[in-house]
Parts: sequence; C-alpha cells; structure tokens
Amino acid sequence: MRIANRIGHITGGGSDGWEIYYRTREMQARGERVLTLTIGEHDIRTDPAILDAMHASARAGNTGYAFGPGNRNLREAIAARTEARTGVPTSWQNVVVTPGGQAALFATHMALLDAGDIGLHCDPFYATYPGTIRTAGAIARRIPTTSDQAFLPQEEAILAAAEGARTLLVNTPNNPTGVVYDRATLEGIARAATQAGLWLISDEVYDTQLWSGEHLSPRALPGMADRTVVVGSLSKSHAMTGSRLGWIVAPLEVAEAVTTLATNTTYGVPAFIQDAALFALGRGEAFEREIAEPFRRRREIALRVLAGSNAIRTIPSSGAMYLMLDIRATGLSGDAFANRLLDEEKIAVMPGESFGEASAGHLRVALTIADDQFEEALTRLAAFAERQLP
Repeated sequence: MRIANRIGHITGGGSDGWEIYYRTREMQARGERVLTLTIGEHDIRTDPAILDAMHASARAGNTGYAFGPGNRNLREAIAARTEARTGVPTSWQNVVVTPGGQAALFATHMALLDAGDIGLHCDPFYATYPGTIRTAGAIARRIPTTSDQAFLPQEEAILAAAEGARTLLVNTPNNPTGVVYDRATLEGIARAATQAGLWLISDEVYDTQLWSGEHLSPRALPGMADRTVVVGSLSKSHAMTGSRLGWIVAPLEVAEAVTTLATNTTYGVPAFIQDAALFALGRGEAFEREIAEPFRRRREIALRVLAGSNAIRTIPSSGAMYLMLDIRATGLSGDAFANRLLDEEKIAVMPGESFGEASAGHLRVALTIADDQFEEALTRLAAFAERQLP
C-alpha cells in the first residue's frame, strides 16, 4: 500500500518552513509566555454583527447544499466592489465564490495548468504558493527578486524565467514583505505576461491594508482584463479567516472552469456564510478601514522603534500586516536569528528562509499582537540584534 505520488509532489520533498511556529505552539502549551509575531491572524475576532447575520441565516434554514459558483446576490456585490475599485466593467458572471482565498488559488491553478506545465511565482513567496502550483501536477518556477530593490519583481527576470510557462502568480500588497507594487512594476509585469503569453493570477487579499501609495490591480491595466484572474477574500479585510469566504474574478471561460471544479470538490460555500459575507461587504469601506487600523498603527510603532538601528534595515512596507527586516548585518541567517530569538528572548518571528531563497537573512514580523506587547517585542528584538553585531 502506498500514498499517491502527487502528495509528495506537492511538498517538493522539503520543509514547509513553519518549524518556528510549531516550536512556539509547543512552548505556549507548556505555559511559557511567548510574544508571537509569526502568522497573519488578527488579534480581534470576527465582528459580532457579522456573526449575528450568519446565525440568523442558518436559523432561517439556509443550511442545505450550496451548489455552484455562489449566490447571485453575493456575486453581484463582489462584482460591484471590484468594478468600483478598478474601473473595469465586471459582471456577476465573472465571479466565483470559493471556500477562502487558498481554495481560489488552488482552483485557478487547476483550471489553467496541466500536469507538467510550468507556473511562475515570485520569490519571496507566501508559503503555500509553490505547493498550490504543484498540486495541479505542474512545476513551480520562481522569479528571483532582491532585497535592495524592495523585492519588486523585474520585467527582465520574469521574461528570463518564462520559457515554457503558462501562468504567473503575483501578490500585492505582498505577503511576506509588506511591499506594494507600484505602477511601473505592475506595467512591467503586464508587458512580460503579454509578451510571454502568460495567464496572470493576482492575489489581492490584502487590498484593504494599504499604508501609503495606492493599490493597483493589474486587471485594470490596458489589455489585461482578458488574461488576469484576481483572487480576493474576506479573511484579511473583515477579520473572517475562519469563515473561509473567498472568490475569483476572471474571464468567463475561467469562471466556468472553476465552477466545474467546485462541483466535483467543494460543492460550494454554505449559504449562511455567503449571507454573512454579503452583510459584511455591505458595511462598506469605513468598516474595512477599522479592521486595518491596528496594523497601520503597529507599523508606525515598528518604524519608530527600529529607526536608527545599526543591525536592522526595514524593507519599505506600504501595506499588509507584515514587516520584512533585513538582519544580514548581524552575520546570522534568518533561521539562526529566529531560533536564538525564540530561545533567549521568547519572541517568535518567521525567518526569511521560510519564504524562499531571496529573503534569506531576513525576518518576517506579523503586526498581530496588542500594541503594548508589540512595542515590547520590537524593542527587545532590536536590542537582541544589536548584541549580535560582529
């Protein structure tokens, strides 16, 4: 008896990069106090009014099968939101509701890649990106970026890696770096995707967490709507990570393909969760700003605490609930620094190596604990880094 080879193909045979997180959980289970800056999970829970809407829908009997691409009223709301933010005409038929953004990424790659095809993604990357591509039986190929260029993907690097590829996955605002791709970067991505004949998959789940500049969806660039699939979610914008409500906005042929896949996998998202999502979207941009505000505040705390550090360089962060810190001046790898920080200071951060080769010698800090604890953690982290200088 054996496990199917496709499972080994998903993992790529290496570490999943989450060892620090697992160690932190074990320490906390033993009763140790650890200041945990590892995962992108809000320190507030889903707003009670959204839960009330979910409960009322379930109590009203909306607990049966939710077959298909999603309820039309929710798809219309997502389409309207997308059109308002991008200026691109968007029909409800372009929208498919999925069980979270991760399911949307999975479904999109399954729809666009055959076994043996090549899917491109940028390095550094969110931990599941290569595995999601490999889940389709495809080969994940990375686009290297550099810390000195704020990890922005360059047009030439995309074209250099594009031979034989069919898709390119990008993410702005970015996890793990906190960088927001500027217009020039996105225009270069669009030119490269067009020249190489690539489908562009744009993960925009952090689009409401913007601290400076503007969020521009590549779907809004000239000629890109017909080759771009946008992935969205309520997880980050509405603190609904556990509700598993995401979507794609895509050309009709892709939306239809993803609907076929859903029929044979998830069978749709429960109607009572869809009703809660519709209620949540109806709360508008002011509510989304309220959910994002703690991360804006903590970013400012971090920039103040780290200003003038000789041991840490902060990668310019314009969005998302993360900071990427360059600690190469200490002479330590991200792995070594993070493990020693956890052992000696009981502060948990993610090593850059968890997110690819390009971010080796860096740390990802999640802005996800209360302000006073966050300031304590960053102050102690900065002092620890100074002590490591050669």
